[in-house]
Amino acid sequence: MARLRDGITATDPALIAATWFGSGLLPKAPGTWGSLAALPFAWVLRVEWGFWGLAIATLLVSLVGWWAAEVYARKTGIADPGEVVIDEVAGQWLTLLPVPADPIYYLGGFLLFRLFDIKKPWVIGWADRNVHGGLGIMLDDLFAGAFGAVVLIVALWGVPTP
Repeated sequence: MARLRDGITATDPALIAATWFGSGLLPKAPGTWGSLAALPFAWVLRVEWGFWGLAIATLLVSLVGWWAAEVYARKTGIADPGEVVIDEVAGQWLTLLPVPADPIYYLGGFLLFRLFDIKKPWVIGWADRNVHGGLGIMLDDLFAGAFGAVVLIVALWGVPTP
């Protein structure tokens, strides 16, 4: 586990939310850990409450993420701390919205989201460079999630769903 940054405690709700229950504190590639940690939650939400359950949860985690990222960044004095991964959770869930809970679709969605999140093409990179604070931390990943969702929809057009 990574060391906690000055200005924030282990019991701070902003830390718990922003790091998605500590997954962002794992060593190396926190964004990938956050995206992986998002998958089982997305699966349960989709299986138990369907598309709308996951959609509403994505909206809620985006709003909580905006708050948590803003508070965490302010308390630590770091504009975009790497351990803040609630943005990856929101983006990953957004990518998975158009597909059913299926391991192959979720693997594809995971890979697509990570690709767009890492490469940051077009508006994703613009948001990353130009929008700041909690909204900025969240926005590029939401754009990456939307790109991933569109690619999944196009790739799966006409493919029967399980």
